[in-house]
Amino acid sequence: MAREADPLFDLTAPTLEDFERMAADAFARLPREFRDLAANVVIKVDDFPDDETLADLEAESPFDLLGLFRGLGLAETGEPASGQFPNMIWLYRRPILDYWAEHEETLGAIVTHVLIHEIGHHFGLSDEDMEAIEASVG
Repeated sequence: MAREADPLFDLTAPTLEDFERMAADAFARLPREFRDLAANVVIKVDDFPDDETLADLEAESPFDLLGLFRGLGLAETGEPASGQFPNMIWLYRRPILDYWAEHEETLGAIVTHVLIHEIGHHFGLSDEDMEAIEASVG
């Protein structure tokens, strides 16, 4: 007997590419001034942080970290050193999915929150500043 089409039955976990699209959409919805200042920040999506990052941050589990900013904050920037990597933000798909499964927030809201938080590190913003930007996004 054939199964009736059921969209809920056929759901799959969002892929890395899906997360990249969500991050791009979340970035596009940020206030223009915020986006303009962060225009040169590279946003990457991986399943988990690498072992070196986990060791550097003394993480107990690869699920401990939802995102990461690596680079020089705006207050620290000057002339880029030769061979210096661009400022980068990582969003970690599997820890974000795990967090989503345990909370009532939408996946898009979580991705937006992590993205704003990590960009906030680039700017040196306070938690209150980041909350205000997140509230402006809706």
